[in-house]
Amino acid sequence: MSRSNYLFTSESVSEGHPDKICDRISDEIVDAYLAADANARVAVETLVTTNLIVLAGETRCATEISIARLEELARNAVKDIGYDQDNFHWANSEVQVHVHPQSVDIAQGVDAAGNKDEGAGDQGIMFGYACNETKSLMPAPIDLSHRILKDMATKRKSGEISGFGPDSKSQVTLEYENGKPIRATSVVVSTQHDEGVSQDEIRELVRPIVEGVLPEGWMCPEDELYVNPTGRFVIGGPDGDAGLTGRKIIVDTYGGAAPHGGGAFSGKDPTKVDRSAAYAGRYLAKNVVAAGLADKCTIQLAYAIGVSKPLSVYIDTYGTGQVDEDAISAALCELVDLSPRGIREHLQLSRPIYARTAAYGHFGRAPEDDGGFSWERTDIADALKSALL
Repeated sequence: MSRSNYLFTSESVSEGHPDKICDRISDEIVDAYLAADANARVAVETLVTTNLIVLAGETRCATEISIARLEELARNAVKDIGYDQDNFHWANSEVQVHVHPQSVDIAQGVDAAGNKDEGAGDQGIMFGYACNETKSLMPAPIDLSHRILKDMATKRKSGEISGFGPDSKSQVTLEYENGKPIRATSVVVSTQHDEGVSQDEIRELVRPIVEGVLPEGWMCPEDELYVNPTGRFVIGGPDGDAGLTGRKIIVDTYGGAAPHGGGAFSGKDPTKVDRSAAYAGRYLAKNVVAAGLADKCTIQLAYAIGVSKPLSVYIDTYGTGQVDEDAISAALCELVDLSPRGIREHLQLSRPIYARTAAYGHFGRAPEDDGGFSWERTDIADALKSALL
């Protein structure tokens, strides 16, 4: 039996966190290739450390993208995030590019040919999740953690607040009563700051942001608001800690409130089911909850490399479902083709829409006019209702 009264914590990291810099650069490269060729194949990782950016991976594209262009994309991403520090500067850091053509062995398994449909780009399991704790149908702790950092970044980049650096982290602990969040018991915010800005000054800059994000009456006690608990955070970003693409998979998804299959998203084109099937899982779970079929829903999809059909579709509504889970699964499979090609076409994923996903979560964002965050649509909720209720 699931617990109804408990504390639960989720964390987020900002766009200036070393790992998130890498995610952003890798996804800028994905977008560049998809803008040049909707059928491009991309698997590119990024490493950053003191004044060094390294790109490595494999690609296939009908239009060649030069090493100079890849370097430019990396530098522009770092500039937009806000790094012009002595030991990590968008213009002065060394950029190394080690990108080569896609393996022909992988290509023959993934590409459609003759009567063979496009196969999954790898084996693996992917999870999607939704719940009715927030308007975005996301778990509240991760939703609030993202929003605190996004507000800080917006105010930093607009000049509304001075003193913040690009690198920051947040952590929100919520109290749940009868399975519903009711208040924050603690909030942690660590933010890189300019030399000479005091601990008290940073705290006074952070507190109103936290208060503005938390729902009315949810603010934690003053002694449970932890701002830069180490006392100083001037050295940050890649100069303070190396970063790699794909290391923040729990931050990217549901903050630990739901299972994760283990595959990262950034740097991968949508033929990679690590990315596309996780997006599909979220899309399906969100529509189940939006249709009123359950208060929360987890969906697992499993694939084999080179095989088009999912090996399994598992649904768990945690005892909150209004109809049998097998019936929900059957209805979803009728409405959406869950082959890699079917997912890509249904969600229109073969577009340059990925750099924007690299920070503040891949889920819980509003669908955009150009197709960004298409997996956040609830456009099959009515059809699910009609089929099952």
